[in-house]
Amino acid sequence: MNSPLHALITGATSGIGLSLARSFLQEGYRVSVCSRSAKTKSHLFAPQLKANNVQLIDMDATLRPDVESAFKEAKAGFGSVSVLINNAGQALSETFEKSTAELLTNLMSTNLMSVFNCSQVALMDMKSNHFGRIINIASTAGLIGYAYTSAYCASKHAVIGLSKSLALELAKSGITVNCICPGFTDTPLAEHAIKNIATKTQMSLEDAKKSLTKLNPMGRMINPEEIAHTALWLASKGAASINGQAVCVSGGEVMN
Repeated sequence: MNSPLHALITGATSGIGLSLARSFLQEGYRVSVCSRSAKTKSHLFAPQLKANNVQLIDMDATLRPDVESAFKEAKAGFGSVSVLINNAGQALSETFEKSTAELLTNLMSTNLMSVFNCSQVALMDMKSNHFGRIINIASTAGLIGYAYTSAYCASKHAVIGLSKSLALELAKSGITVNCICPGFTDTPLAEHAIKNIATKTQMSLEDAKKSLTKLNPMGRMINPEEIAHTALWLASKGAASINGQAVCVSGGEVMN
């Protein structure tokens, strides 16, 4: 593996995904940036596009034909995918009694089916190459429960369960499967959650934010770069024996 490793990252044009993409590029990876409208976000990666270190690929990770087409395009540009980071996801809140089957189905599709689809397609080459890293961005909501997010918690618990099972199946293949479970992270998604809390509770935006940061013993939001550094470690050769783990990045909110 003398040529740069190839990382494919879903949901990679904002928030945690954007930080992941930029961090892997800085470490010398070639990166396939995937999202439903990735090709409209070329301004985010202008220098790297000129250097031919990044390619933007439109993909709806919930649709298997989309995923197969995207991986084919990614391989044509940069070769086989060595590192898959399943970051695409959605967070919606509602009381359990008001939650609908449609809400649960949507979250399971975006948060779980995307992981299922991309992982299955990525494994075709990873198994042939006897090397691969699958890193699934889950959540502390996959380790514990939060009120008013039952459907979201269910989807993230499912991601962790799938990851652990797959890690055992692949344990002798040279491929590892792990999750990163961030606490509340300073992203546009969190900003939306804070506004939602403020609207529903009549809190000020400042108090709504405090209601989230107080969950972290450090008293702050998680920085997306902290998640990216964790992913870089899990992708490294030095983490070859880290397998089937849910690595919590939450300042101590959740201790496994």
